[in-house]
Amino acid sequence: MEKLKGQIGFGLVGTGVIAHNHAAAITALAKSHDVKVVSVLGRSEEKAREFAAMHGIPVATADPAEFFARRDMQVVCILTPSGAHLEPALQAIEAGKHLLVEKPLEISLPRVDAMLEAAKRAGVAVECIFQARFTEGVKHLKQALDAGRFGRLCLCSAYIKWHRSAQYYSGWKGTLAIDGGGAVINQSIHAVDLLQWLAGMPAEIFAWKTRRVHQGIEAEDTACAALRFPDGALGTIEATTAAFPGWERRIEICGELGSVALEDEKVVRWEFRDRLPEDAEILASAAKNTAATGAGASNIIGFEGHQRQIEQMIVALRTGSPMPIGGDAARNAVALVRALYESAEQGKPIAL
Repeated sequence: MEKLKGQIGFGLVGTGVIAHNHAAAITALAKSHDVKVVSVLGRSEEKAREFAAMHGIPVATADPAEFFARRDMQVVCILTPSGAHLEPALQAIEAGKHLLVEKPLEISLPRVDAMLEAAKRAGVAVECIFQARFTEGVKHLKQALDAGRFGRLCLCSAYIKWHRSAQYYSGWKGTLAIDGGGAVINQSIHAVDLLQWLAGMPAEIFAWKTRRVHQGIEAEDTACAALRFPDGALGTIEATTAAFPGWERRIEICGELGSVALEDEKVVRWEFRDRLPEDAEILASAAKNTAATGAGASNIIGFEGHQRQIEQMIVALRTGSPMPIGGDAARNAVALVRALYESAEQGKPIAL
């Protein structure tokens, strides 16, 4: 991949809720990293113009040909509904643009692979937004795992007990064709990604899924899965959008020499047999964390996580180093979700 020099122009495809996070994050990095949102593409030119005016974006259009032909745009942010990522991504790739794709990359492995194969042929980078990896709590946990502080892992689990109102499920949300599923692939995908990144991909999964409350949607609002990891460790994934009022996302990694629990960005348990001086500092800094949670609503999540990840992507584009969460790494979360769904539908364990 050729290193980028000079100003890096970003284009946004989509004007939904998450597009505001991308626009705000890139604008926050504008002066320090010489980047700019140069255009926004929407299905409605009127909505695109409203969005552009809100964020100071110079050009808004509903014409894909005009958008992708821009020579001052090196990166395209794909911010459409999950099952509509592939088509604009392929247009961006054909135009020679690097990709920044909202989670998940796509809703099925064939669609993910079509995107990644096209990008490799064209020599463009693919980065997928999983901003939860860039929080302080996760960073400390990853470092402790890499240092071997846990010894042999025994239980590695993710719990996503969130609440979404009936009004939330409108349009494409909760549909099989566009959302790709329900509580697991949409709201729980960050926790699924964190779990496989921290503990590794499971070797086998057995799952159940159901609709307990949101009867008007096609997909599940509740799911539970048992995991077996290659080294013999076990784990679980519990996911719902039907639990009032919604609790913080929880990740637990437990081993013979220590155990850690995270709630969203915050370390709530940090206990090791062999203590280190920095352990007290980690717990003390976590106590000051007051970041907003998405447990009860999707529109209160800040853009700071996006900013941290996009900043690292910019550095990679300028230095030629690997993407922070490249396409192949982001594929794992989709593979694990699809295996969970397959197990629930077939009523048997699925090997990954």
